[in-house]
Amino acid sequence: MAQTQVSDFQSIEVAANPDGFGAGITGLDISKPLQPETLQEVKEAWAAHGVIYFPDQPLTLDELEAFTLQFGEFGEDPFIKSMEGRPHVLELRREPDEKATNFGAGWHSDWSFQETPPAGTILHSEVTPPVGGDTLYADGRRAYDDLSDEMKARLEGLMAIHSAILPYGSKGLFAQETEKRTMKIISSTKAETKQLHPLVRTHPVTGRKALYVSPTYTIGIDGMDEAEAQKLLGELFAHMVQDKYVYRHKWQQNMLTLWDNRCCLHLADGGYDGHLRVMHRTTIAGNVPA
Repeated sequence: MAQTQVSDFQSIEVAANPDGFGAGITGLDISKPLQPETLQEVKEAWAAHGVIYFPDQPLTLDELEAFTLQFGEFGEDPFIKSMEGRPHVLELRREPDEKATNFGAGWHSDWSFQETPPAGTILHSEVTPPVGGDTLYADGRRAYDDLSDEMKARLEGLMAIHSAILPYGSKGLFAQETEKRTMKIISSTKAETKQLHPLVRTHPVTGRKALYVSPTYTIGIDGMDEAEAQKLLGELFAHMVQDKYVYRHKWQQNMLTLWDNRCCLHLADGGYDGHLRVMHRTTIAGNVPA
């Protein structure tokens, strides 16, 4: 996708996609603490574009953690075993001979079933396969903006039911897996609890509204008949992931990407069977959705 240069930043260079969703940032070294004015501009770019990425940034795990903490406290990552001695870092590793589905293969906003889901997720590429492995992002803001006035009125005040039961429950998708997986996933009855969040979420920084539902973690609508709720959710899911709202992110070695779970969904694409892929992931604590 062609890119358009954004020029209203003083200490960083931002090249955004033409629709404003997704942007590359250069002109800085994120292995060292950012100066306050630079950090503020990075945060502004993140809020504006939803997904930002930094190419050519080799990082140690200490540097990755330090970068994360400049945006807030670590989020809580349940149901997946963290790295040894690194309780806030997940290693997303898939060996060349693995047959299990690539992790994150369904549309979702990270851990939306929590009372306070993470504001952001950071992913750093350590080993990038020569083919496949893209991450797709869907813009919940423009998807909401384009709804009819009638649909917006219908969604006003609705609370969506979020749960991790489908992937992580005791009888969920991961519990039923038969193929060997390098990542240690913990299926649990704790994943079967439910959490209510507004179906339309207002971003705490920009004030923009966005659809806040996903087929992975949204299982119903509070107070609505199940059949009616599933019909409405199905319509919203299909609407959100239309090509015009989706940005396909191409990874490079030593690239760091930060996305905003408060306003966009993401999906991990496959297509790299026979190749090693290693990513390190952290999350940034968020607030109660409103």
